[in-house]
Amino acid sequence: MPISIAIKGLQSIKLMQNVKKSGIPNKEDSEFIKLYMYEKERNRLKGEEIRILLRLEFIQNRLQEIQSFYDKKAEQMQIKEGENSNQEKTDWKTMSIDY
Repeated sequence: MPISIAIKGLQSIKLMQNVKKSGIPNKEDSEFIKLYMYEKERNRLKGEEIRILLRLEFIQNRLQEIQSFYDKKAEQMQIKEGENSNQEKTDWKTMSIDY
């Protein structure tokens, strides 16, 4: 039995004599691949931008809701403080305690 059959994966090793393609990249092909990769990246980034903008919109809406809640509570607290100051203060009766 030859050694190349006995060892797994040895048949898949390629030698320079077996390879038909040149190691030097063809300039036209490489430009096409670069354009393709840039297009893919651009599409991916556009999708990511859309997702981020939707999330940003949700966050801004939530912040506005919280701010309006704070404003309402601040108004209510000011109204209650105004009511408390208008009430007549009762005089406390004092008495001495002897021990």
